[in-house]
Amino acid sequence: MIKQAIIPLAGLGTRLLPLTSVFAKELLPINGKPGVEYILDECIDAGVKEIIFIISDKKKMIRDYFYNDVFYKKILKKKKDPRIKKEYEKILKYKKMIKFVYQNKPLGTGDAVMKTKKYISGSHFLMLLPDDLIIKNNCSKSMIKIHRKFKSSVMASMSVNKKTVSRWGIYKLSKKLTKNDSVIENVIEKPSIKNAPSNKAVIGRYILPKNIFSEIKKLRPGKGGEIHITDAIQNLIKKGDLFVAHNFKGKYLDCGTMNGYINSTLEISKL
Repeated sequence: MIKQAIIPLAGLGTRLLPLTSVFAKELLPINGKPGVEYILDECIDAGVKEIIFIISDKKKMIRDYFYNDVFYKKILKKKKDPRIKKEYEKILKYKKMIKFVYQNKPLGTGDAVMKTKKYISGSHFLMLLPDDLIIKNNCSKSMIKIHRKFKSSVMASMSVNKKTVSRWGIYKLSKKLTKNDSVIENVIEKPSIKNAPSNKAVIGRYILPKNIFSEIKKLRPGKGGEIHITDAIQNLIKKGDLFVAHNFKGKYLDCGTMNGYINSTLEISKL
């Protein structure tokens, strides 16, 4: 059973400037609720018991959001507002589940994952990227079912327009396991339209094995001077580890760009 999740939150959110010049993008409201809370609720609904946030010193306001007890207690002492009380109780619930680790240098997703090594206890763990919201169906929950069924690592997959494959990590798939699940043979980062092996793109949900830490440790910085989690995944696939691409049923929302952020509020308001 997957009981732990990690969420990398150390990025600066430059695609959402100027909003993120003074504010953490993960706390920006989407239909009146901080974006990160949608990710937390997905984890809780999927049965996760512990969540590890990877932040930086510049993103300490995320930790402050969950540790602002004095503020709430003062407000509630003066004003017996049931709505505020309910919000505070919700934050307390989240706080009990969250641990914080720090990545103060932007050295990539692989480096971010490595920061959580000492906290991971199970054979596999969940990783969610906060820019990717998936609504109407719990992607993490469905991935956990696939993990149980095939005793495998799992990565979320979505069909994209062939003209846009150069924006994504694209899967090379081998045999089909079910209607919505295929064995991953390779992942190619941002291929040209000509070289793309499919139109199946990587989306920010992963179930990763604990042995990925030993692979990350072996990596040298790649493109942009960063340690890429994809490189560690590729090495495990070459060694024979089973990774499954899961074509999820929910609706994908990209919250990492200004247009995507605005559209996410519009879409969620319709629910």
